[in-house]
Amino acid sequence: MKLLLGLVTPLIAYAGITLLHIIIPAKTTKGYVKNEITGETMNYRINGKYVLWTSILIWFLLGYLDIVPYVWLYETRWLGLTGAIVIGLVYSLYIVLKYPSTGKSFLADLWYGRAKDPQLNDGFIDSKLWLYLIGAVMLQLNVLSFAAYHIINVESINYGFLLGCAMLTWFCFDYLIFEKIHLWTYDFIAERVGFKLGFGCLAFYPYFYSVSLWFTAHRPNPGHPLWLTILFGALFLCGWVLTRGANMQKYFFKTSPGRRFLWIQPEVISDGKRSLLANGYWGASRHINYLGEIIQAIAVALAPGYLGIWMVWLYPAYYIGLMLTRQADDDKVCRAKYGELWDQYTEKVKYKIIPFIY
Repeated sequence: MKLLLGLVTPLIAYAGITLLHIIIPAKTTKGYVKNEITGETMNYRINGKYVLWTSILIWFLLGYLDIVPYVWLYETRWLGLTGAIVIGLVYSLYIVLKYPSTGKSFLADLWYGRAKDPQLNDGFIDSKLWLYLIGAVMLQLNVLSFAAYHIINVESINYGFLLGCAMLTWFCFDYLIFEKIHLWTYDFIAERVGFKLGFGCLAFYPYFYSVSLWFTAHRPNPGHPLWLTILFGALFLCGWVLTRGANMQKYFFKTSPGRRFLWIQPEVISDGKRSLLANGYWGASRHINYLGEIIQAIAVALAPGYLGIWMVWLYPAYYIGLMLTRQADDDKVCRAKYGELWDQYTEKVKYKIIPFIY
């Protein structure tokens, strides 16, 4: 019975999160992307932070009432991962086969997707918004269960491990609190919905992002000094400042071009019709938000204090590979879109991700 319940746990959780997304009041807002057919700016229902809070409350109540143990998601993590993989594969095939070919090979269509912005009822449910919501909430529930297991079962509490849990909790809350801001990011602007995004959010995101916790939740405090744990926390916050600051500056520029972000008055490169932001975060490197993401991933791997366990480094290694390839793809898209204006921008902002290095 436990085998079956473990396998269907992600299905039950995803259905519950979807139901909450439907029934919890949401703010309908317009994003950046325009419908490819009508040319109108697309609508989105934003209620992710409320869905997250409600999901956490339900998780707590189920544990408190002894209906579902707090440690259930940790103890059935491999079964849950297996179930999530099946869900991700089925969804990816469905969302690709539903739409006509892009003219590329089937494998390319399967990986990248065919439809750019699948929606139900004019944004009542947007596929990308829904996928990221599922991934973030399920990741958060997994993290809570891992933390509960560590506190209940490990005699010598590892506060670095709990810091790692707190970092991923911050990551989930940050994404959903600023859910609207992400409508102006690469994922929503450029990507299509296929295996990469569908499987990524339904299986990879909620289970792999916590990989450093998978292999350290049962381990005791490694005895590292408190100052080192604080240093890891500070490193995470530095990464967050880069990522969140860059995304916020770009959002303000896209929605209110003359508005300052913090103390930064926007400076632009323009051809009279189109403009590119070329100072502040976006003057330091062309993708400094990617650097912030990588730094945060490294901090999550460092926090538990078991640097010699190679599995904890899978998360930052993945982010480095992801961001390097995404940077290259994004540069191609921007060069095709902006032409000579992009060349002027790259001449002014020479570094791709890491200022003065790369």
